[in-house]
Amino acid sequence: MIKAGIVGGTGYTGVELLRLLAHHPEVELTAITSRGEAGTPVADMFPSLRRHVGLKFADPKDAPLDRCDVVFFATPNGIAMQQARQLLDAGARVIDLAADFRIKDIAVWEKWYGMTHAAPDLVAEAVYGLPEVNRAAIRNARLVANPGCYPTAAQLGLLPLVEAECVDVDHLIADCKSGVSGAGRKAEMHILFSEASDNFKAYAVAGHRHLPEIRQGLSIAAGRNVGLTFVPHLTPMIRGIHATLYARVTRDTDVQALFEKRYDHEPFVDVLPPKSHPETRSVRASNNCRIALHRPQGGDTLVVLSVIDNLTKGAAGQAVQNMNLMFGLDECTALSDVPVLP
Repeated sequence: MIKAGIVGGTGYTGVELLRLLAHHPEVELTAITSRGEAGTPVADMFPSLRRHVGLKFADPKDAPLDRCDVVFFATPNGIAMQQARQLLDAGARVIDLAADFRIKDIAVWEKWYGMTHAAPDLVAEAVYGLPEVNRAAIRNARLVANPGCYPTAAQLGLLPLVEAECVDVDHLIADCKSGVSGAGRKAEMHILFSEASDNFKAYAVAGHRHLPEIRQGLSIAAGRNVGLTFVPHLTPMIRGIHATLYARVTRDTDVQALFEKRYDHEPFVDVLPPKSHPETRSVRASNNCRIALHRPQGGDTLVVLSVIDNLTKGAAGQAVQNMNLMFGLDECTALSDVPVLP
């Protein structure tokens, strides 16, 4: 059995990890940390886990994380980079669901995240955990940087076009909408029910932290820097991301066939039939990404629709998918649940 620990088990990604790992046939949940909730039974905070998780939250200084085979960081940015080295030295593998190891250019990371990086040497070692791109490297990784939610939806929707060199990569557009859980489990004015409900708004138009991450992945695929306009929006729903992606055609190709071939053997990417309109509820609580392609009025602009659950394929589900790869398991293990509808 794989002994798994979770640092920061009280947030939305933490409880999603618990939900998925609790029924993983090859995993033994060993430690779940929380300074503020130390000693509290996990099921008292999350009643959905009663009879599935019997652990109590432990203070990080007392938790047996160094005896785990894998440790997930479901923490705010800046935590994993301070603790990862000690765990790696103890023989554990580390999967960081925050952004500490995603961006390879340290100066760019420090600019966007507003702090000095504590482990720049580990950034070079970390493998970016998008299995549809880095599956082979993930299998051999000690340290995986789990992608962000917006970057997962946007990259999966644009990568086949960028790789095929059939669109103008200098003027890509990602118009993305997220449910409120993407902001985390915290008390802030803009995510209160009376503020977010019955409302819709863009935010961080001048620049969002996920912009350099998306740009980095697409630039690697293109073999050169790409131009990207990324605008996120907050929608009055709990879970889900809908990315509407725009690219100008530079070389005619059968994009439906292109996407179907690119993702033919990907268990969690579903390329829908032509003229489809994927809905966020069609992937709720699942590790799936559903994609549909449109070329309005036969013009020179392609529209790609990409939907994921921000807490599953956009966070915890992808982390479990990466863990499965790292330990030589079928990557679909514990991730094959049918989406929840309604």
